[in-house]
Amino acid sequence: MSALPQNQSELRITEIFYSLQGESRTVGLPTVFIRLTGCPLRCQYCDTEYAFTGGETLSFDAIFEQLKKYNTPYICVTGGEPLAQPNCLSLLNHLCDDGYQVSLETSGALSLKKVDSRVNIVMDVKTPASAEADKNLWDNFDYLKPNDEIKFVICDRNDYDWMKTIAETYDLYQRFQIIVSPSFAEVDVADLAEWILDDQLAVRMQVQLHKIIWGEEQGK
Repeated sequence: MSALPQNQSELRITEIFYSLQGESRTVGLPTVFIRLTGCPLRCQYCDTEYAFTGGETLSFDAIFEQLKKYNTPYICVTGGEPLAQPNCLSLLNHLCDDGYQVSLETSGALSLKKVDSRVNIVMDVKTPASAEADKNLWDNFDYLKPNDEIKFVICDRNDYDWMKTIAETYDLYQRFQIIVSPSFAEVDVADLAEWILDDQLAVRMQVQLHKIIWGEEQGK
Protein backbone atom coordinates (compact mmCIF):
# COMPACT_ATOMS: atom_id res chain seq x y z
CA MET A 1 0.00 0.00 0.00
CA SER A 2 1.42 3.37 -0.99
CA ALA A 3 2.07 5.90 1.77
CA LEU A 4 -0.29 8.80 2.37
CA PRO A 5 0.03 11.91 4.52
CA GLN A 6 -1.26 11.08 7.99
CA ASN A 7 -4.36 13.26 7.74
CA GLN A 8 -5.36 11.41 4.57
CA SER A 9 -4.65 7.90 5.82
CA GLU A 10 -6.81 7.43 8.88
CA LEU A 11 -10.46 6.83 9.62
CA ARG A 12 -12.78 6.69 12.60
CA ILE A 13 -13.68 3.01 12.96
CA THR A 14 -16.44 1.53 15.10
CA GLU A 15 -15.39 -2.08 14.55
CA ILE A 16 -13.62 -4.51 12.26
CA PHE A 17 -15.04 -8.01 12.43
CA TYR A 18 -15.22 -11.30 10.56
CA SER A 19 -18.59 -12.85 9.82
CA LEU A 20 -20.80 -14.24 7.07
CA GLN A 21 -22.12 -11.70 4.62
CA GLY A 22 -25.83 -11.46 5.42
CA GLU A 23 -27.00 -9.65 2.27
CA SER A 24 -26.17 -8.82 -1.36
CA ARG A 25 -24.83 -11.15 -4.07
CA THR A 26 -22.06 -12.45 -1.80
CA VAL A 27 -24.53 -13.56 0.90
CA GLY A 28 -23.16 -16.44 2.97
CA LEU A 29 -19.50 -15.81 2.12
CA PRO A 30 -17.00 -15.25 4.96
CA THR A 31 -16.27 -11.51 4.89
CA VAL A 32 -14.37 -8.92 6.88
CA PHE A 33 -16.55 -5.93 7.73
CA ILE A 34 -15.01 -2.50 8.29
CA ARG A 35 -17.66 -0.40 10.03
CA LEU A 36 -16.95 3.32 9.90
CA THR A 37 -18.28 5.66 12.56
CA GLY A 38 -20.83 8.38 11.85
CA CYS A 39 -24.00 8.81 9.80
CA PRO A 40 -26.02 11.88 8.74
CA LEU A 41 -29.25 9.85 8.56
CA ARG A 42 -31.55 8.59 11.29
CA CYS A 43 -33.61 5.82 9.69
CA GLN A 44 -36.30 4.63 12.08
CA TYR A 45 -35.32 0.96 11.63
CA CYS A 46 -31.56 1.47 12.01
CA ASP A 47 -29.83 -1.48 13.67
CA THR A 48 -26.40 0.14 13.97
CA GLU A 49 -27.10 3.21 16.07
CA TYR A 50 -24.03 2.33 18.12
CA ALA A 51 -21.96 3.41 15.08
CA PHE A 52 -23.26 6.99 15.09
CA THR A 53 -20.62 8.17 17.55
CA GLY A 54 -17.50 6.98 19.32
CA GLY A 55 -15.20 4.60 17.53
CA GLU A 56 -11.42 4.65 17.32
CA THR A 57 -9.17 6.54 14.93
CA LEU A 58 -7.07 4.02 13.02
CA SER A 59 -4.42 4.51 10.38
CA PHE A 60 -4.75 2.66 7.11
CA ASP A 61 -1.69 0.64 8.13
CA ALA A 62 -3.47 -0.47 11.32
CA ILE A 63 -6.60 -1.39 9.37
CA PHE A 64 -4.66 -3.47 6.86
CA GLU A 65 -2.77 -5.18 9.66
CA GLN A 66 -6.08 -6.40 11.08
CA LEU A 67 -7.23 -7.64 7.68
CA LYS A 68 -4.22 -9.96 7.47
CA LYS A 69 -5.69 -12.08 10.26
CA TYR A 70 -8.53 -13.36 8.07
CA ASN A 71 -8.40 -15.82 5.19
CA THR A 72 -10.91 -14.20 2.84
CA PRO A 73 -10.72 -11.86 -0.16
CA TYR A 74 -14.10 -10.32 0.66
CA ILE A 75 -14.19 -6.93 2.40
CA CYS A 76 -17.36 -4.96 3.11
CA VAL A 77 -17.00 -1.28 4.03
CA THR A 78 -20.11 -0.20 5.89
CA GLY A 79 -21.39 2.09 8.63
CA GLY A 80 -23.10 4.21 9.75
CA GLU A 81 -22.63 5.89 6.42
CA PRO A 82 -19.05 5.20 5.32
CA LEU A 83 -18.93 8.00 2.75
CA ALA A 84 -19.53 10.55 5.52
CA GLN A 85 -15.77 10.29 6.06
CA PRO A 86 -13.97 11.57 2.94
CA ASN A 87 -10.97 9.30 3.53
CA CYS A 88 -13.25 6.33 2.88
CA LEU A 89 -12.65 6.87 -0.85
CA SER A 90 -8.90 6.40 -0.40
CA LEU A 91 -9.43 3.30 1.71
CA LEU A 92 -11.58 1.77 -1.03
CA ASN A 93 -8.87 2.50 -3.61
CA HIS A 94 -6.17 0.84 -1.49
CA LEU A 95 -8.31 -2.20 -0.72
CA CYS A 96 -8.87 -2.75 -4.44
CA ASP A 97 -5.17 -2.18 -5.19
CA ASP A 98 -4.33 -4.94 -2.69
CA GLY A 99 -6.55 -7.40 -4.56
CA TYR A 100 -9.52 -7.56 -2.22
CA GLN A 101 -13.04 -7.98 -3.56
CA VAL A 102 -14.60 -4.88 -2.04
CA SER A 103 -18.22 -3.95 -1.47
CA LEU A 104 -19.55 -0.66 -0.15
CA GLU A 105 -22.83 -0.43 1.74
CA THR A 106 -24.16 3.11 1.43
CA SER A 107 -27.39 4.96 2.10
CA GLY A 108 -27.41 6.75 -1.25
CA ALA A 109 -27.58 10.08 0.56
CA LEU A 110 -24.01 11.06 -0.43
CA SER A 111 -22.55 11.23 -3.91
CA LEU A 112 -21.09 8.05 -5.43
CA LYS A 113 -19.34 9.94 -8.21
CA LYS A 114 -15.79 9.37 -6.90
CA VAL A 115 -16.14 5.77 -5.71
CA ASP A 116 -13.56 3.46 -7.31
CA SER A 117 -15.13 1.63 -10.27
CA ARG A 118 -13.72 -1.67 -8.95
CA VAL A 119 -15.95 -1.48 -5.87
CA ASN A 120 -19.28 -3.29 -5.83
CA ILE A 121 -21.77 -0.73 -4.55
CA VAL A 122 -24.84 -1.79 -2.58
CA MET A 123 -26.96 1.35 -2.37
CA ASP A 124 -30.07 1.74 -0.28
CA VAL A 125 -32.97 3.73 -1.64
CA LYS A 126 -34.70 5.11 1.43
CA THR A 127 -38.44 4.46 1.45
CA PRO A 128 -41.12 6.73 2.98
CA ALA A 129 -41.41 4.58 6.13
CA SER A 130 -37.66 4.85 6.74
CA ALA A 131 -38.32 8.52 7.67
CA GLU A 132 -35.37 9.55 5.47
CA ALA A 133 -36.71 9.34 1.90
CA ASP A 134 -36.03 13.04 1.40
CA LYS A 135 -32.29 12.29 1.64
CA ASN A 136 -32.16 10.17 -1.54
CA LEU A 137 -29.80 11.58 -4.18
CA TRP A 138 -31.41 10.50 -7.42
CA ASP A 139 -28.32 11.46 -9.44
CA ASN A 140 -26.54 8.51 -7.83
CA PHE A 141 -28.25 6.15 -10.27
CA ASP A 142 -26.03 7.71 -12.94
CA TYR A 143 -22.88 6.66 -11.06
CA LEU A 144 -23.84 3.03 -10.58
CA LYS A 145 -22.51 0.22 -12.76
CA PRO A 146 -24.70 -2.59 -14.15
CA ASN A 147 -23.26 -5.06 -11.62
CA ASP A 148 -23.99 -2.79 -8.65
CA GLU A 149 -26.99 -3.46 -6.43
CA ILE A 150 -29.89 -1.31 -5.28
CA LYS A 151 -31.65 -2.25 -2.07
CA PHE A 152 -35.11 -1.27 -0.88
CA VAL A 153 -35.92 -2.03 2.76
CA ILE A 154 -39.69 -2.44 2.88
CA CYS A 155 -41.62 -1.57 6.04
CA ASP A 156 -45.22 -1.79 4.78
CA ARG A 157 -47.39 -2.05 1.66
CA ASN A 158 -47.03 1.66 0.93
CA ASP A 159 -43.25 1.27 0.83
CA TYR A 160 -43.63 -1.62 -1.60
CA ASP A 161 -45.90 0.32 -3.95
CA TRP A 162 -43.56 3.33 -3.74
CA MET A 163 -40.62 1.09 -4.61
CA LYS A 164 -42.40 -0.10 -7.76
CA THR A 165 -43.03 3.50 -8.82
CA ILE A 166 -39.38 4.47 -8.32
CA ALA A 167 -38.15 1.37 -10.15
CA GLU A 168 -40.38 2.13 -13.12
CA THR A 169 -39.61 5.86 -13.16
CA TYR A 170 -35.85 5.29 -13.28
CA ASP A 171 -35.97 2.06 -15.34
CA LEU A 172 -34.17 0.24 -12.54
CA TYR A 173 -35.33 -3.27 -13.47
CA GLN A 174 -33.37 -3.10 -16.71
CA ARG A 175 -30.31 -1.34 -15.32
CA PHE A 176 -29.37 -2.95 -12.01
CA GLN A 177 -29.87 -5.87 -9.66
CA ILE A 178 -32.64 -4.86 -7.24
CA ILE A 179 -32.75 -6.33 -3.75
CA VAL A 180 -36.02 -6.14 -1.84
CA SER A 181 -35.65 -6.81 1.87
CA PRO A 182 -38.29 -6.84 4.62
CA SER A 183 -37.61 -4.51 7.52
CA PHE A 184 -36.87 -6.80 10.45
CA ALA A 185 -40.06 -7.43 12.49
CA GLU A 186 -41.99 -4.71 10.59
CA VAL A 187 -43.39 -6.52 7.57
CA ASP A 188 -44.28 -10.19 7.23
CA VAL A 189 -41.75 -12.01 5.07
CA ALA A 190 -44.41 -14.21 3.45
CA ASP A 191 -46.54 -11.18 2.60
CA LEU A 192 -43.66 -9.46 0.86
CA ALA A 193 -42.88 -12.63 -1.07
CA GLU A 194 -46.49 -12.86 -2.24
CA TRP A 195 -46.54 -9.23 -3.37
CA ILE A 196 -43.41 -9.78 -5.46
CA LEU A 197 -44.75 -12.97 -7.02
CA ASP A 198 -48.18 -11.50 -7.71
CA ASP A 199 -46.57 -8.58 -9.56
CA GLN A 200 -43.91 -10.79 -11.21
CA LEU A 201 -41.19 -8.30 -10.33
CA ALA A 202 -37.66 -8.74 -11.67
CA VAL A 203 -36.10 -8.38 -8.23
CA ARG A 204 -34.29 -10.52 -5.69
CA MET A 205 -36.03 -10.84 -2.33
CA GLN A 206 -33.55 -11.24 0.46
CA VAL A 207 -33.78 -11.67 4.22
CA GLN A 208 -30.89 -10.82 6.53
CA LEU A 209 -29.02 -14.09 6.99
CA HIS A 210 -27.01 -12.79 9.93
CA LYS A 211 -30.17 -11.98 11.88
CA ILE A 212 -31.58 -15.44 11.24
CA ILE A 213 -28.37 -16.93 12.67
CA TRP A 214 -27.48 -14.48 15.45
CA GLY A 215 -30.56 -12.30 15.95
CA GLU A 216 -29.73 -8.63 16.47
CA GLU A 217 -26.40 -9.32 18.16
CA GLN A 218 -23.95 -6.45 17.64
CA GLY A 219 -21.01 -7.19 15.39
CA LYS A 220 -22.79 -9.77 13.22
